[in-house]
Amino acid sequence: MNAVVTPPELVADALRLIGMPACACDADGRVLAANDELAALLGRDPHDLTPAGLFARHVLADSVVTLTAALCGIRSASWESCVATSEGRYLPVQVTVKPFPPALEQRGATIVLQDISAIQRDQRALRKALLEQQAILENAAVGIIYSKRDQIHECNLRAAEMFGYERGELEGAPSVVLYPDPDEFTRRRARWLPVLGQGKSVTLDVQMRRKDGGLFWTRCYGRLIDPSDAHEGMVWIVEDISEQRAATEATRKLLMEQQAILDNASVGILFTKNQRMLSCNPRMAEMFGYAPDEMIGMHSGAVFPSPEVYTAFGLEAGPVLAAGQPFEKKDFRFQKKDGSLFWCRVRAKAVDQEHNDGGTIWILEDVTQSREMQMDVEAMMTNASISILFTRNRVITRCNRGFRDMFRYHDKECLGMPAAALYPSAEAYAALGALATPLLSQGKPFQTDVEMRRSDDTTFWAQLIGYVVNPMDPTQGTIWIVEDRTEHKAAEASLRNALLENQAILDSAVLGISMVEQGRNLRCNRKMEELFGYDAGELTGLPIRGLYPDEAAWHAARRETAADFQAGRVSSSEHLLVRRDGSQFWARLSGRPYDWAQPRGRSVWMIDDVTARREAADAVRRARDELEVRVLERTAELAGANAKLQAEIVERRQAEARVHHMAYHDSLTGLPNRALLADRLDRAMLAAQRSQRSLAVMFIDLDRFKTINDSLGHMTGDLLLKEVAVRLCRAVRASDTVARLGGDEFVVLLPGIRNNDEAAHVADKIIDALAQPFPLDGHMLHITPSIGICVYPDDGQDVETLMRHADAAMYHAKAAGRNNYQFFTQKMNLAAAHFELESSLRSALALQQFELHFQPIINMGTRKLHSLEVLLRWRRPNTGLVMPDKFIPIIEDNGLIVPIGEWVIRRACEQSMEWRRQGLRPVPLAVNLSPRQFMHKGLVPSIRRILDETGIEPSLLEFEITETALMQHGDHTLDILDQINAMGIRLSIDDFGTGYSSLAYLKRFPVKKIKIDRAFVKDLEHSAEDRAIVSAIVALSDSLQLSVVAEGVETEGHYYLLQRQGCQFAQGYLFSRPVPAEQAVHLLEQG
Repeated sequence: MNAVVTPPELVADALRLIGMPACACDADGRVLAANDELAALLGRDPHDLTPAGLFARHVLADSVVTLTAALCGIRSASWESCVATSEGRYLPVQVTVKPFPPALEQRGATIVLQDISAIQRDQRALRKALLEQQAILENAAVGIIYSKRDQIHECNLRAAEMFGYERGELEGAPSVVLYPDPDEFTRRRARWLPVLGQGKSVTLDVQMRRKDGGLFWTRCYGRLIDPSDAHEGMVWIVEDISEQRAATEATRKLLMEQQAILDNASVGILFTKNQRMLSCNPRMAEMFGYAPDEMIGMHSGAVFPSPEVYTAFGLEAGPVLAAGQPFEKKDFRFQKKDGSLFWCRVRAKAVDQEHNDGGTIWILEDVTQSREMQMDVEAMMTNASISILFTRNRVITRCNRGFRDMFRYHDKECLGMPAAALYPSAEAYAALGALATPLLSQGKPFQTDVEMRRSDDTTFWAQLIGYVVNPMDPTQGTIWIVEDRTEHKAAEASLRNALLENQAILDSAVLGISMVEQGRNLRCNRKMEELFGYDAGELTGLPIRGLYPDEAAWHAARRETAADFQAGRVSSSEHLLVRRDGSQFWARLSGRPYDWAQPRGRSVWMIDDVTARREAADAVRRARDELEVRVLERTAELAGANAKLQAEIVERRQAEARVHHMAYHDSLTGLPNRALLADRLDRAMLAAQRSQRSLAVMFIDLDRFKTINDSLGHMTGDLLLKEVAVRLCRAVRASDTVARLGGDEFVVLLPGIRNNDEAAHVADKIIDALAQPFPLDGHMLHITPSIGICVYPDDGQDVETLMRHADAAMYHAKAAGRNNYQFFTQKMNLAAAHFELESSLRSALALQQFELHFQPIINMGTRKLHSLEVLLRWRRPNTGLVMPDKFIPIIEDNGLIVPIGEWVIRRACEQSMEWRRQGLRPVPLAVNLSPRQFMHKGLVPSIRRILDETGIEPSLLEFEITETALMQHGDHTLDILDQINAMGIRLSIDDFGTGYSSLAYLKRFPVKKIKIDRAFVKDLEHSAEDRAIVSAIVALSDSLQLSVVAEGVETEGHYYLLQRQGCQFAQGYLFSRPVPAEQAVHLLEQG
């Protein structure tokens, strides 16, 4: 039989098998058994302990109550407590109490104590680590987001701030709210989910969306919590890289710009080390004639004229660079690849200023041209016609010959003289200094018009321009350029008077005239103010809306005007308007834009009060209705009157439109005229200033147009001008303006050009366009242009200067052979001289600068004086006698030929009467009539007046008219000739054979004489063709019973051949040159 085991023994055996501190207690808490682990834990025998002695004091009460309840119960219990060891230490333990099984037939329980001190230490450490991590996450500079199943579960404060949310708003929100749009979220998710599924992290630079919808650049680092289960979620670290990305982009652009600057630098840049060229920019290679790759690795001495020069250069530059100082040389001569030499300015600096092994940066600037230019400047300074002087400390230190001539000093007489001596008074000099010093002290140029004094104490007006020699140091002196502006001042006064005259004309107009822009009146004449009841100046700036009775009428008028302007037509209509006092009146408004290309821009309007006319029309209609009832016959009469009135209204409106159009357009071609061109040029200059671009002005003159006009007549010339205008408009750009100034002069305005090549391209197109023949009136006409081009702002800053310089360039093109274009240069003084000549001519008649010369016409039979031809000469001050070929074309063009021609006729008649009073035998005087003078409507009345006032016999006066002028206007010409002939004045045809005559007209003209042009007489002795022509002219004159005069007879051979062919009269240097009246007396005395 087996022995019976008592319960305590059984329990003790079980306790030994547990492996953890344990004991068994009965229901009263007495220890029945304990294992060695418990004894080791407590450091004493557990059997002597009671529950009160097992636990530490601070947990004793709670633990004893819990243990006692467990020992008495049937359920297991477990809690954390603390036991006291024999050394007095407290050990945290997990207490587990399990009741005895019923089989033991004894109440009690097994108590197991598990030492949890290590576990608590780990928990505390873990808690601390979690707190530290939480602090790190909350204070991280990046956003941290934990998402799961496309939803944000948790985020730190930085993430919420970065996306503009409150933390509570972002946590729980769907992940898609952080992306620009759902599609973008889906695309990105499809890209990075497979990567994350492989256990890898992803890094993305993407744009994300803030709460306010704004996008910003981020760098995102993502990883799955559990790569094996994507549903466990993922962690994203988000960094805002907007500023970093912007900085990176700015750095990239800066590097590109620096590289572009290096590649496009106008100076050569070279890096050398150990006497070898390691890199250079394209300009450096270009300067020396190498390809950029060729210079890499070359020895530095290869670009010097010789090894000796290289060694000497190194001895000069080496010590400076070794000392860490920049090396600079004003000019030095180098050698190109082809062996040629050129000059460069040299600047160099060591890369590492503290050590000499870092290499050297060299900057070379080609100054060959500037050296040559400096020499040219010295020559120009010496030979310039303008006045140039240098001053320092208000003393003249240097001047050129132009200054000495202008101020009338000899040689070096003015050097060392105080600058104040050039001014009328000390006060004038001080006032000039007060204006100039603030600008010059800042290195800025100074310009003014001032009165100056010559050495002989005479004064004159001058334009004074000052520049400091060195803007960085104004004390080094000042350069002054002086231009005599006396005549310019006089021209300005004349222009000012002309403007005042124009204003007077405007103010005297019978129509109201207003300039309007953006719905406001900019300017108007006095008539306009009177129409609306305003005082002078009160209408300026007022809105046009206030002149209409209501909004509806105003808007209706605006719509009508806008439609007309957009369609490119003049707006003409009648509207009910309101005066200042509230009264209303009917007005006819006729307006057009300044520039048809800008229909919404400035416009000009003419306004006429038609209230009376409308009332009269209403009265006419009422009277017509009454008369229709009474008398049928009167109806027809009134209808006729009404039709006539309507015709007058239409005619008046058309006249107004024509007047307005004529004010700004050329009547022949329809192109803008000088006034409209000036306005557009002003606008184009303002636009060029804003856009930092240039504009070009082309002055076009048709070569030999006068020959075609004189030979084929003005009608053909006008047709040719119209066709030229059409071709010019086709040749230029849509933004360009083609204008006609008059005659055969056209101007093309090219706004917004980038360089001179664009202007040259347009000029080539114009030349090509006019190169094709013009089929007109059965003729194939050929015409070529001479084009002068000037560019704003380089060649002028105002309309007058640009036009003058373009005109000068055009004359240069003519001098260069015609059919070409020339850009303006400062050497072109021809146009300026032409302008000056024209300005002087306008006052020459009033200043009595014209005089008459006389050339004899000889009877070839008797070789005696037959008559005298009257020739005009101009004795110009400071110039002397000016021949007619220099100024007659000018006064023909500007219309001065009419008053000057009348003066010639009067003076010739007065001279003839004076000779008669002196007892000399009078002879007929032949006076030339120009084509323009001949067609002037006041010619015949002025001739009658001169005959009456001088008392000359009409038979002693003879008028010479070119055959081209006679043929131009047919019956009108015949009427004028008949009136002159009826006075008893003889008529002759000048320059016969050079134009196109009609024998039918020639027979009808009351002419008595024809003059053979000198062109047929010049080579008469050697040319059979000229002799045949002369013979034919003489035969023709005999058949028409006309006398013949040969011009240009200079030799006895001419005289003999002409006499043999039957020519009656001759004129030329063989007999006498043209002489003044005092010497012509001797011709009359000799008979």
